[in-house]
Amino acid sequence: MVSQGIQMIGIAMAVIGWFMVVVVCALPMWKVTAFVGANIITAQTIWQGMWMNCVVQSTGQMQCKMYDSMLALPQDLQAARAMTIISILTGVFGVVVAIAGGKCTKCMEDERSKAKACILAGVLFIVSGLLCLIPVSWSANTIVRNFYNPMMIEAQRYELGAALYIGWAAAALLLMGGALLCWNCPPKHEHPHYVPKFRPVKSTSTSREYV
Repeated sequence: MVSQGIQMIGIAMAVIGWFMVVVVCALPMWKVTAFVGANIITAQTIWQGMWMNCVVQSTGQMQCKMYDSMLALPQDLQAARAMTIISILTGVFGVVVAIAGGKCTKCMEDERSKAKACILAGVLFIVSGLLCLIPVSWSANTIVRNFYNPMMIEAQRYELGAALYIGWAAAALLLMGGALLCWNCPPKHEHPHYVPKFRPVKSTSTSREYV
């Protein structure tokens, strides 16, 4: 059975990863303007996220606009919206179950029930990490593929934004934290059954009865 310290480390890593997923969902820096070729105008930088576009001026001013239509978004961002929200909700359930199954809490008295709740929380955190990893990697692949596409003009090329790197770190924390929580086998209350071995009693008498 895993020790309480490892369990607390797993819960802490998973909670930090879940919080980072929330940050990734809110940040508009999924795609950032790439200054390549003759595009030397750096007076403004364009950020693209799941929910809005932002234009950052060199003076520090920033203007953001929400997307008018969800159907007008690329497929990677549409999938990222759904998967990221599901990842956050799955992480919320994972946090609740992890708290209930924690060794330092009194929500459950039975040790086997606590261990099973902890394993369930680990599975939820792993699912949350995968749901975060898939859209982040998908968006990164799309950005890199479009960047090296010779048919794309330089103004349409973007680079990886900070939100993608945060998403990878969040997915790693969720996966590692969930794995630590899954390493929590329920205690076995069954006592081992010992089969008694009987040996024949040897007679120590040397006398014989004659008829």
